[in-house]
Amino acid sequence: MALQAGTIVTLRVKNRQEYGWFLENEEEEAVLLHNSEIRDGFEPNEPVEVFLYQDHSGRLAATMDRPLITLGEYGWVEVVGEEIKHGVFVNIGISKDALVSEDDLPYKFEVRPIEGDKLYCTLKLDKNGRLFAKPATEEKIWDIARRANKTDLNKEFTGTVYRTGKAGTWIVTDNLYRAFLHPSEREDEPRVGQSVSGRIIAVHDDGSVNVSLLGRRVERQADDAEHIYDYLMGRGGKMPYWDKSLPEEIEKRFGISKGAFKRALGKLMKEGRAYQEDGWTYAGKKPE
Repeated sequence: MALQAGTIVTLRVKNRQEYGWFLENEEEEAVLLHNSEIRDGFEPNEPVEVFLYQDHSGRLAATMDRPLITLGEYGWVEVVGEEIKHGVFVNIGISKDALVSEDDLPYKFEVRPIEGDKLYCTLKLDKNGRLFAKPATEEKIWDIARRANKTDLNKEFTGTVYRTGKAGTWIVTDNLYRAFLHPSEREDEPRVGQSVSGRIIAVHDDGSVNVSLLGRRVERQADDAEHIYDYLMGRGGKMPYWDKSLPEEIEKRFGISKGAFKRALGKLMKEGRAYQEDGWTYAGKKPE
């Protein structure tokens, strides 16, 4: 079989050069194992198992390092750099990083992976034989996904984003559940490759789940209430917002929906920390 980048092969030693050893297969195709890529266990008189890749000059080369991924084999790899016009580089476990083409990344730059994020990838060759890393397809995610149980409802999770779109965000949890995050269940849109934590809010018959990155309603309501109260006190105990204010006004000022605003304001009123009158909200209990 012809030597091909992205594969692990066992070759025999052909001869030594000043800068390394040439290895060959049965067809007598030769590839260089540079001195810097030799590891413990190398014996010139024995077959050697190596990974084939393209060096920085584009030439086929060999390394004794074991890669994290190969052609057709998937694994989690870390983003280690960005090339705005080309994509992102990931560490595949050898001395040379692999490029994930911008064609395989989200159109929106804001949700593209950054350094430290992780992608579930394999290796591929383009039409010119160049080696790239390629994120897993939806079909592959389904292949590795485990089925969630109804008992997982309301449990906490941690996972990694693998796809984004207009409909929402898709996540692989650490225990390999396929999860969907609707835009209403997040504050900010997470990046592909970003690690996120939240809770499971629905379990479907196919074993996939829906998740939320927002706090539980009681916790969110308490946080919103304190935010509103701080704003109220910062204005001397009164503000021109109440439960009949326009939704866009509330969103602009507090960054929450009108429904969340009304729930939080209701909490403050129930606790005797605020009251409403003539389109305004005031701190304290309403005068008798």
